[in-house]
Amino acid sequence: MLFSKDRIGGLILLVFCVSYGFLSQQIVLLPFQAKAAFHARTMPEILTVLGIALSLMVIFKPGSGEMPKLGKQNWLVAGLFLALMSLYGLTIRPFGFIFSTSVFLIAGFALLGERSVMKLLLIALPLVVGFWVLMTQGLDVFIEPFPWFMQGD
Repeated sequence: MLFSKDRIGGLILLVFCVSYGFLSQQIVLLPFQAKAAFHARTMPEILTVLGIALSLMVIFKPGSGEMPKLGKQNWLVAGLFLALMSLYGLTIRPFGFIFSTSVFLIAGFALLGERSVMKLLLIALPLVVGFWVLMTQGLDVFIEPFPWFMQGD
């Protein structure tokens, strides 16, 4: 079958990977990075090549031939996740990384069906704080942790 769900997914992945690869070439390199073996473009380039290879394998391999069934999906949850991701993108700067990301994860887990408030807090908060510590202390990438009104000028 020409348009099976596997091939449609492979085509979408191929378009995404080619776009990602094109956009990754616009990452500006510092003069001393131009001849370095590993720089800001290295991982995006590797991911692009792997993604294109995998998507081509999915497109050209013999598939099940099963047509996509769009009626059985939970589109409300998908729409709520898109809204939640958009809200997260809008709130991360004014409310800081720790608060915004914690609320995002807690709301996302709740949308997926987790109802235990204790589990939500015990998973989301240490994960967010640990990731923030790793990024700021381990990799020296500054991420504003607190809301604008708690920042010391």
